[in-house]
Amino acid sequence: MLTNIAMGIGLSACAGFRVFIPMLAGAIAAHFNIINLPQQMDWLQSWPAIILFGTAAVAEIAAYYVPFIDNILDTIAAPLSVAAGTVLASSILPIQELEPTMRWGIGLLAGGTAAGSIQLGTSLLRLLSSKATVGTGNAVVATTENVAAISGSVLVFVIPIVIALLAICLIVWILMKFLRRSFKPKPLKQ
Repeated sequence: MLTNIAMGIGLSACAGFRVFIPMLAGAIAAHFNIINLPQQMDWLQSWPAIILFGTAAVAEIAAYYVPFIDNILDTIAAPLSVAAGTVLASSILPIQELEPTMRWGIGLLAGGTAAGSIQLGTSLLRLLSSKATVGTGNAVVATTENVAAISGSVLVFVIPIVIALLAICLIVWILMKFLRRSFKPKPLKQ
């Protein structure tokens, strides 16, 4: 049970870096019976879903290397990452016996929050990079996000508890930075 919780949170957090890589990883893992999905989520392990997520993952990775498009993608990726995190958490967390409203609510709280928090941090980092380097540093940010999404999505099946703990620490750090910056008193103008 603890392993499934860790995998659900870890994959959901990876959806904050890239939307489709963790979805692809979850689909492949389910297809090869590494994880068990509830009956209503069987579509996730089908070959059409795997092909769709694979194609979308490659397109998403490539698009983040195109200046200006990467910032537009962050706007689109924010709600998509929350949705992907919610689907992954609802599919993997050991809450299948709950009624659908509770299951999806817990999936949104656990997975959607994890994905959304990471997405918030990466969006702010890309915005800062765009301002500081006029977009030239965004390739470094994109590469780092790609590595985090791919390695996290693979390692979550090998060392799920470690990856989940790392994801939780990263989420807390991002939220603390965001809250500290949001509520920082502004200097008085004279």
